[in-house]
Amino acid sequence: MGLCGWIAFGFVAGLIARAITPGSQRMGFIATTLLGIAGSFAGGVIASIIHGGSIFVIYPVGFVGAVLGAVVLLVLGSALSKKR
Repeated sequence: MGLCGWIAFGFVAGLIARAITPGSQRMGFIATTLLGIAGSFAGGVIASIIHGGSIFVIYPVGFVGAVLGAVVLLVLGSALSKKR
């Protein structure tokens, strides 16, 4: 998957993660896209931990893993920002 594919995939995964997560997230287009891309990598790390692989090798996960990873990042980000 090329760069444009990663951007489109990250944007859609970020949009769905924002729709699933309760509350208001003030994020723009770029932040939503970066959230989805980071969620894909976070989902890959979680999948490699569960599967027993090395966490230093990044595996691209499916769409569900990307959305779940983005939801986890959104929840962690909102929890950290509320404590400030």
